[in-house]
Amino acid sequence: MMMFGMNEGLYGNDSKEINFGKNLATLYNIINISQSYMAGLSKYANDFAIPYLISTSYFNQVERNKLSSTSILESLTSYMELWNFSFDLFSRGFNASLRAMGDFGQVEAGKFVDALLRTYLREEGEDIEAFTARQANLIDLVVNEYAKAIQDIESEFGFHFDKGNNVKIAETDRFILYQILPTKEKTEVNKKGKPVLIIPPFVLGANILAFLPSENRSYAHCFANQGIPTYIRILKDIRTTEALQIMTGEDDANDTRVFCEKVKARHGKPVTLNGYCQGGFSAVCNLLSGALDGLVDALITCVSPIDGTRSEGLSGFLNSLPQRFNDLAYGTKTLANGNKVADGKLMGWIYKLKSIEDEAPIVAFYRDFMMFARQGEKEKKISKTAAAINHWLINERFDLPLGITKMSYASYNTPITKDGTLPVKLFDRNLNFKRLKAKNIKWLICYGENDDLVEKDTALAPLNYIDAEVTPFPKGHVAIATSWSHPDSACALHTRFGNQGFRGPVRYQLDLDQEIDRNIAKPATGKRNSDAQSHKGKNLL
Repeated sequence: MMMFGMNEGLYGNDSKEINFGKNLATLYNIINISQSYMAGLSKYANDFAIPYLISTSYFNQVERNKLSSTSILESLTSYMELWNFSFDLFSRGFNASLRAMGDFGQVEAGKFVDALLRTYLREEGEDIEAFTARQANLIDLVVNEYAKAIQDIESEFGFHFDKGNNVKIAETDRFILYQILPTKEKTEVNKKGKPVLIIPPFVLGANILAFLPSENRSYAHCFANQGIPTYIRILKDIRTTEALQIMTGEDDANDTRVFCEKVKARHGKPVTLNGYCQGGFSAVCNLLSGALDGLVDALITCVSPIDGTRSEGLSGFLNSLPQRFNDLAYGTKTLANGNKVADGKLMGWIYKLKSIEDEAPIVAFYRDFMMFARQGEKEKKISKTAAAINHWLINERFDLPLGITKMSYASYNTPITKDGTLPVKLFDRNLNFKRLKAKNIKWLICYGENDDLVEKDTALAPLNYIDAEVTPFPKGHVAIATSWSHPDSACALHTRFGNQGFRGPVRYQLDLDQEIDRNIAKPATGKRNSDAQSHKGKNLL
């Protein structure tokens, strides 16, 4: 650049000493920018490439067996289809990366030109040295300080059961049952209250449901801080728990029954089963199997994929795969003891491929740039929310039993039948929504209006077969557990919100408990409770 050699042209003959110092500082900034940029880009690329390398290993293992059992023509045809599929993914990711770089360039290009002009004309304001210094600070913030903040937030993110802040109630060979205690001062658990048992997602882990308890952002603590007896079912470490590695859907249902029996006995009231994401699908299957009869009288599902075939994103992605490669075997890990499990990191990578326009490494890199660049000239701050979300995305991906994975896989490849029967069985029984109606189990379905992982139609599929109350939440897949778990938020979980008075899941639970108490105090006369009547059908979509 001419600034490095043409001192008189930029600053005038009387500023050579100052100009030399500025040029040297600018050069130093540019070197720092280049080094940090390459280091950061490499990190983001590695986060994407490592699951790819894992997938190629599984691919080679499976294909060695398939090649011997399929014709050469069939294999060539499948590989050509896979090539077209891969090229389409690459093209979409490449174009999205160019757009991300262009968007960032548009924001900064004008500032760069202004800095050059100020430097040449010796005007006040951000000159080229200040511009490059700001860019160096910005990229250092993204590559180094942000990464450190993501690492440091670990102590605040999640449940940390090892600290003893919650009570271990029971365990099976596969799960541990904890009672979540209030974090709000002077809040006591209503021992006679209606209890809720939370079923977390498998792949995404339970800690997202205790996002930042110290910041009043925790889905589980939203219940506990209202005095509700709150319990959560936690998976043991699948790496060391053989019983979990080989777990079936029947094991899941039986263990849930054991916990529900324990919880109901402690409080004298039937349990509300509350499943988040994949945990909601498991909860529905358990209820429909009959394993929880007499123990559970209400169900809450949050952003749960009940009929995955209605997902334009993930189901569409799976359907676009050549049929030969739409097979769980390509994501199956063999452990040292010979047991096979679904690779959680690879499952998370599939979600990234599905949304390649938003998750390509360069796109993610520049998205973080823009997050801090939009803060303008003020001092850049790394929010705990952003750090915790990224900590979760980077670290909270867990392997899961093949038996459970096959159930989810079936739900994304085979639709629910016209009479409401799910594409899976438990205890050799059909799972049909009619059972919920026969057992008079109330159901609240919560979904995210902008959820691109579990779309609205996927979560609301049961409404084709059974009545349920529906509560839509703004934003995406984890907003209920992050944004709206704050008690002062616009859609706080313990409130009614929106023009139609939608009930958050905590409000729903509190109302159910009040209804039970009223019915105990005043025996039913054959008429429906007025409060229940006021909500019947009001929030159905």
